[in-house]
Parts: sequence; C-alpha cells; structure tokens
Amino acid sequence: MSSLRDYLEIRTAVPVNFAPDGEAVLVLSDLTGTMQLYRVPSAGGPLEALTDGSEPVSGAYLPSGNEVLVQRDAGGNERTQLSLLDPSTRGLEPLVNDPRFIHRAGGATRDGALVAYGSNRRNGVDFDVYVRSLEDGKERLLYAAGGWAEPAGFSPDGRWLAVQRLTERSGDNDLYLVEVESGEVLHVSPHDDEAVFGRPAWLEDSRSFLFATSSGRDTVAIARYDLEERSWVYVLEDAWDLDPSTDWAGRRVLVEANVDGYSRLELRDARTLEVQLEVPLPGRGVVSSTAFSQDGTRLLVGFSSPVVPGDAWIYDLEGGTSTRLTESPSAVPAGSMVEPDLHRVASFDGESVPVYTWGPSEPAAPLPVIVSIHGGPESQVRPTFSALFQYFVAHGFAVAAPNVRGSTGYGKRYEHLDDVELRLDSVRDLAALHDWLAADGRFDSGRAVLYGGSYGGYMVLAGLAFQPERWAAGVDIVGISNLVTFLENTADWRRSYREREYGSLEHDREVLLAASPITRVEQIRAPLFIIHGANDPRVPLGEAEQIHRELTGRGVRCELLVYDDEGHGLKKLVNRIDAYGRAVAFITEVV
Repeated sequence: MSSLRDYLEIRTAVPVNFAPDGEAVLVLSDLTGTMQLYRVPSAGGPLEALTDGSEPVSGAYLPSGNEVLVQRDAGGNERTQLSLLDPSTRGLEPLVNDPRFIHRAGGATRDGALVAYGSNRRNGVDFDVYVRSLEDGKERLLYAAGGWAEPAGFSPDGRWLAVQRLTERSGDNDLYLVEVESGEVLHVSPHDDEAVFGRPAWLEDSRSFLFATSSGRDTVAIARYDLEERSWVYVLEDAWDLDPSTDWAGRRVLVEANVDGYSRLELRDARTLEVQLEVPLPGRGVVSSTAFSQDGTRLLVGFSSPVVPGDAWIYDLEGGTSTRLTESPSAVPAGSMVEPDLHRVASFDGESVPVYTWGPSEPAAPLPVIVSIHGGPESQVRPTFSALFQYFVAHGFAVAAPNVRGSTGYGKRYEHLDDVELRLDSVRDLAALHDWLAADGRFDSGRAVLYGGSYGGYMVLAGLAFQPERWAAGVDIVGISNLVTFLENTADWRRSYREREYGSLEHDREVLLAASPITRVEQIRAPLFIIHGANDPRVPLGEAEQIHRELTGRGVRCELLVYDDEGHGLKKLVNRIDAYGRAVAFITEVV
C-alpha cells in the first residue's frame, strides 16, 4: 500500500502561456518540492528548469521577445517582487524590488514596451497601479484612487489599461479603463447592487471587449462593453458562472462554465457568440488555466480531476486533436484513485448545501470521516485532485467536503448568506452535515474529524467550540481563533477588505466576538492539531498561539506546529510531508 509520502510526492504542473513564437510553453511545476518555472517544447519533450530557488515563484512570457516576467516573495510573506528572466541564460534581472512592499504583475503591452503592476508602496495599505517602460526603466504612477486596485491587462492597441478596484461592500468591485497616455479614467461599471466585474477579453478592434459580471443577476454572465457608446449589455447568460477569454486576434472567445464545480469549455465567435466547438477535456474535472497561441491555432489547457493530478494539455484547434504536454510523476497507481459523489444536504433553514464525498459505496463497516472545509470563505471546493483525500480513502477513511453557505459558484445570494451577523449560520451547516453523515450507514459520525485551512481553519475551531458534542477531533491549518484579534493584527492592506466580509471592528465588535471560537474555548473538548506559518500576513501566528495556550491551560490535548519559512499555508513539500505526516498520525491515534 502506498505511503503518505508517496501521495504527497505526486507532482503537478500548471501551464501558464505560450512563448510568442509558439515554439515553447511556460509551465509551473513542483518537481523540486516548490512551484518553479519550466520551459517545455510545445511539440512535446522534457521540461527545462528556468528557476530553481527554494521559494515558490510565478511568472509569464511577455507578449514579445523571449523574456519571462517573474514574481516571488520570501518565506511566504506575500511581499512579492518582480524580475525579468532570460530563458537562454536563466539570469534574473530585478525589475521592481522593494521588499518592504508588495508588487503584483498585471500584464504587458503587446509590443513589450510597458508592463503594469499594482503596489502598496505609497502607504503600505492602498494598492496603486504603475506602468514601467522596459526600454528605459522609467516608472509612472497611473492610477491612485485609494483602496485596493489591480491592473487587469492592456487593450490590444496599448491605449487602455484595465483596472479592477474593490469597493466598500463584500463581493463587489468596479472596473475602469485608464488611458495610458493621458491618464483619463473611464468608469465601465457604475452599478447599485453588489456585483463582480471581471477582466476584459478584448475584441479585435480594441473598441469593445467581453467581461464577466453578476450585476443585476445572481450568477456571473458575459457582457460586452462598447467604448464608443460607453455602455454594456449582456450577451451570454447561463444558470452557472461563465468566464470569457479571447484569442490574440480577438475573433474567438473561449467560455468556461463552472457547472456544479466541473468545468465546461466552449469556443465561440467573439461577436455573434455562436458555438464553434465544445472543447473536449481529458475527463470530468476542473480547468486551472487556459491560453491561446498567438497564431490562434492551439489552446493550452491546465486540467485536473479527482483521479488525475494537474497537468498541461494542448488542443489543436485546426486538427481537433489533444496532446498531453506534461505527465507529472507519481508512485501511486492511477487505478487506485477514487471519484467523489456529489450530494445536496438540507441545512437548518432548508438551504441546500453541496457536499462531495469520497469513499467506497458499500464499506464493510461505517468509516471514520474527514470533513474538509475550504478557505475563503469566498471560494469553492471543486473536483480537483487531492493527494491527501486519496490517501485518507486508501487508508480506511471517508472524506466529505462541503461548500457551506458563503461559498462561490452558486450565485451571489448563496455567497452572502454568511456575511457579518450571519457568520454562525455557516457553522450550523456543519451540524446539518453531521446529522446527514449520522443518517447514512457508510459513515461513523462518532469518528468525524474537522479539517480545514484559513477560513476552513476557523470553521474547524468554530465547529469544535459551538458543536462540541459532534466532532471527535480537529486539524486547523492557519485558522482564525478570534475574529477581533485577527482583524486587528492582519496585514494593514487586508484589514478593510476583510472587514467587509466579517464585520467592522468599530461597529460590529460584539458580533465578531460572539462568532469567535476563543469566546467559547471552555466548550472545546476534542483533541486539536494546529499547523501555522510564522510569516503569515493574513492570519497572524498569534491566532494559533492563543487557542493553543487556552486549550493546553485547560488540559485539552492540543498540538501546535510552526514553520519558520512558511506563510499562509504550506508551500514547500518538505514541510507538507512533515506536517501532514504528523497530522495523519494524530488523527489515526484519536479516532
């Protein structure tokens, strides 16, 4: 039987984009234990390492030339810096470097003359948008309206830079166009309701673009904006969330639909929106990334399913054939992987909560169950590959992964059902799930373990504190124990953004305290295992330390692991092997 290390050492690859000449593809892979950049011939061949540091990186080919724009931080502190990489020499040249602040890449003009990025360097809080010339290195502040703004790509003619800016409401943003030469700002998205406005997918003439939005509706649909009319209209709607991206010529649009968590890809005419092709995927799963070759003949697809680790595929749009570009190594037999089932669980108020379960359909005896809750909370469990889930199933556990209220993917009504004073309603969804597990003969609800990271870690602690009679143990990874101290100590640039979801320190302190696990710490009696990164800027280490201190002081079993070279989560394989190995041993001993 394969060991936990065998499962955790299953590698993944995420394609980024084609080189401008189409001869190579840039891929992110964790072959060395952290995500690094590799070049692979688009016709197939071995991966060539372009970076090999101890810290994870990200990056993308610039639209012209052969350089790669690289982004990396230090020890998970999220203060990312930008460099240019020459693939022929693997030499890195710093482009924007001030480790006191964050710099996030936001696209380049097609001629490669300008790059855009967002940074909070003005005051450590607000994110402004800058452009920099790659010819003379001159930088210019282009947009500084305050708040959290991010560049979202240039128009094909280079005249406009799109900017997304968060508003003062949860789950809401605005979209602007900024004229690069003059600095003129066009507000694309005046609206009254809470809505998302996605990145532009430009059409061929740079006079109009497609984008995803939920303004005036529940799910995310596709609209077209006309620069001459200065207005937009919906052009494609569905029962599920949609997201568009156009090819280099702006004549075809790839539409991705999130159908109950599973991806569907359609190639359509960018003007008429008529379907030209339903892009075949390697199975039922999730698309992680897509990119067209500049000549429009090929489509790069990152794909993962519950039984297939993430890899890169190229689809020939002219020949209609699909080729697997990477095949990440695995010591675990592919035939041993298990597909999940999707269920709907009725919660306390009749709300339907989607839940994926992994495990045998007819076990010999009821199985202990790992209840895994995602972070966010504005996120979604989707049917991707999870080495940990597959390990648990192979070693006698079942896994249940709910999308509790507050999750994305099911409309903005559902997403906002946990806002501020409704926070504990999402915890009540866990109680409903426990009742459902208890009524199903496959699961041993007396041996149900809560497991989650970030907001999922908060849910672990909240479940143990507010429902102590239901849960046998918990594993909390970078979770929140006190919503007040979390908001007080999270990075300055995040505070107001998170207050929109959880509540204001000034106006909602009592609500925050009432929903905090630390407030009911005396109710916790189940053993708890905590994992945290010392450099976490989002959920500071103090959140783990205070709940650990309180529980051990009360004689409740609580173990705390801290990694000095990690931030919000574990990015390095050596740390994951250590932490998850200890967590699995803890769970096995307890249940």
